[in-house]
Amino acid sequence: MYISYEDLTIEQNKDLDYKIAEAVKAIAAALKVCRHRCALAFSGGKDSTVLWHIIRTHFPETVDRLVVIYGNTGIEYPECLKFSRQLPKDWKCNFCEATPLKTECPCYKYKAQQEILQHVINQKQLNWILKEDGKLKSTATLEAMCPPHLQEKFERERLIWPEGTTKSYWWCTDQYGWPLLGKAFSRLKAHRINIDCFLRYSKSQSEDAKLLAYYEILSEVKISQACCDILKKEPSEKVQADYDVDVIFKGLMAAESRSRQTNFISRGYLFKSSRPHLEKSGDPFWHCNPISIWTDDDIWKYIHRFNVPYSTLYDMGWTDADGKFHKIKRNGCMGCGTDLLFQNNHMAMLRRTHQKQWEAIMRKGMAAEIQKLQIAKRNGQPSLFDVLQTTEELLDTRPCIFDRVDRLVLKDDTWIEAEPDFDPDSDEIDIAS
Repeated sequence: MYISYEDLTIEQNKDLDYKIAEAVKAIAAALKVCRHRCALAFSGGKDSTVLWHIIRTHFPETVDRLVVIYGNTGIEYPECLKFSRQLPKDWKCNFCEATPLKTECPCYKYKAQQEILQHVINQKQLNWILKEDGKLKSTATLEAMCPPHLQEKFERERLIWPEGTTKSYWWCTDQYGWPLLGKAFSRLKAHRINIDCFLRYSKSQSEDAKLLAYYEILSEVKISQACCDILKKEPSEKVQADYDVDVIFKGLMAAESRSRQTNFISRGYLFKSSRPHLEKSGDPFWHCNPISIWTDDDIWKYIHRFNVPYSTLYDMGWTDADGKFHKIKRNGCMGCGTDLLFQNNHMAMLRRTHQKQWEAIMRKGMAAEIQKLQIAKRNGQPSLFDVLQTTEELLDTRPCIFDRVDRLVLKDDTWIEAEPDFDPDSDEIDIAS
């Protein structure tokens, strides 16, 4: 299926009955190519719940073949976690909770890795750990250079992740960085210590102005989207391999981002890839996104028409100064800051609905990185971050200074409201602006 963006818009403007029929066709096509087992990627959100309802309503014979894989990242909203565990009991299905994997060997925390790197520099042994182009050979190569006196110190100060450590959200932020801004912005997926070496020593950096501006921000701010792969993708793919899945259904909608629009118009509802666990059979792995042309309005119309249950999270929110109530639109991980530059972003909503969780995430490091990010992106203009220096002061300020990072530039004692310069999921990012 190859269509234009205009065609997609036409499809999105059609009525719900048409969209249900298209979703059913897509599911039927996916089941036809299934040679092993099919699975549903379930997040506890409204979209995947609606997709599950469509599958069980129109294809009841697939119940025994379908595995519902719930991705429990360990930092889920409590309301979604409760809902996601109750619905499988009510709807009776093959349910599996995919949780983050564990480390296979001990590793040093980022602070310790920094000290080891400095030790190597002091000993003039960089050539032992760097490739010819200046990039770090591997994290393991660096860690192998840890001397006994630092090892003792790290053990005493608990700066070592022991073998069998769960790769939690906190492990990800320590080893890789914080999920701030869009996925394309923090596109370097590597341990933070590797990125440090790349930015400092690599001889293969681009001369592109925008890319260099991106590197400059990255050198100051510990940003990474690795948590998505580590907390969601890797655990889910392990379960898929365990159950010999060759078709995965996902509740993704093109309306959510430009990249998803592009994905749909170029690939359609059903497309194939490969997975290691299917190599022996030689069969492809299929991805099916049956509700690609749906919108949020369609989802809610379907929920109300068919009385589909949903998480109470979607009824939560906050009332602004004008008396308007803003509901939570999406679930996802509580500690996700990918939409940080947008009004009513994920973290701003979390502060108002789950204050304790927001404070824990902010005080454990996200606030400090946001502060560095705001300083790096405002091109030398004065900011409220210059007035209130400490993290404690910033977090206690009301209205909350972290709710609109894009508004924090001062001019004539007023806030300048700037529009975000990129789509969170886009591959086109104006780093220099």
